[in-house]
Amino acid sequence: MNIKEKDSLYIANTYGRFPLVLTKGKGSKVMDEEGKEYIDLATGIAVNSFGYCDDEWTNAINSQLNTLQHTSNLYYSKPCVELAELLCEKTGMKKVFFSNSGAEANECAIKVARKYAADKKGSDYNTIITLKNSFHGRTITTLAATGQDVFHKDFLPLTQGFAYVEANNCDELVKTVENGKIAAIMFETVQGEGGINPLTEEFVKTIFDLAEKYDIITIADEVQTGNGRTGELYGFMNYGVLPDIFSTAKGLGGGLPIGATVLSEKTKDVLKSGDHGSTFGGNPVACAGAISILKRIDCKLLNEVKQKSQYIVETLSKCNEVKSVTGKGLMLGIETVKDAGQIIAECQQRGVLVIKAKNKVRLLPALNIPFDELKKAINILCEVIEE
Repeated sequence: MNIKEKDSLYIANTYGRFPLVLTKGKGSKVMDEEGKEYIDLATGIAVNSFGYCDDEWTNAINSQLNTLQHTSNLYYSKPCVELAELLCEKTGMKKVFFSNSGAEANECAIKVARKYAADKKGSDYNTIITLKNSFHGRTITTLAATGQDVFHKDFLPLTQGFAYVEANNCDELVKTVENGKIAAIMFETVQGEGGINPLTEEFVKTIFDLAEKYDIITIADEVQTGNGRTGELYGFMNYGVLPDIFSTAKGLGGGLPIGATVLSEKTKDVLKSGDHGSTFGGNPVACAGAISILKRIDCKLLNEVKQKSQYIVETLSKCNEVKSVTGKGLMLGIETVKDAGQIIAECQQRGVLVIKAKNKVRLLPALNIPFDELKKAINILCEVIEE
């Protein structure tokens, strides 16, 4: 049997895989088992921040792998501490809890928010407001936080204590806060799986005004928007705000699993010894890789992300068959006349990998994708859209 047949036989059928077996990659190019090369504009869904097998990242993890691959959180380890220090210094936050994924990072954020509210206002203040069309993970609790019924229907009953508000509807948000016992408001600054929809300045301001007025915890889910993806280090920085908690994962690890829940002055001491834990959280190898990623996301790179974003938006906006381009930085959604699935298939045939978000073509290229490769890929995408 070939790889596809063995996959069908031995792996749980939870993924609608594309008909490609990828074998090796370098930078923004990846190759399949037949030797065909592709320019990847998806990066493992915003994970490979510097593309495939980035030399600095590979050297960092190999060096750590040959030193200490794992130690439990009963002991200290240098990479874990150094990464936490970097995250705090670059954001103004105070403490970090490490886990293995975005869903776990969000679970921790939810626990912190509920414990803070219980300690300050009573255990009945446990409702967390999230946004309709949001996506926060696939555990039972983060599914409950996700404001999309399509993810709920087969897994009821979900964790209780979530209220859903229409994104960018300030009046609905105000009413929900005023009529409930709210522990936190949790949001993505750009809804990823929900269709690459940015929040408005007014709505974000309303979130933070209400949070200040009613002592409500703000949680920014930066799992997909974080680590330079939107043109700022974290998506909330586009709005000039600082949340009480933010979660991050995906691009932080550059290709290895890691999650982080980053806590402000207000929330840094909510969790006490024994309140939370993770066997692999803060793994030295994953942290070494993340350090190599985070250190290089500087002003120069972020400016390049913005320039590349501007080029993509301007180029695609000239296509007659493009209805809209949404998003920020190198997290973009393209609504097209032609079916997005058809565009994705035709791009694959021509050597470009893109993915979907709802009914849109989604672009998540490496932050450092060379301009010539980006232009080549976008030209092919435009041709496919227009045909």
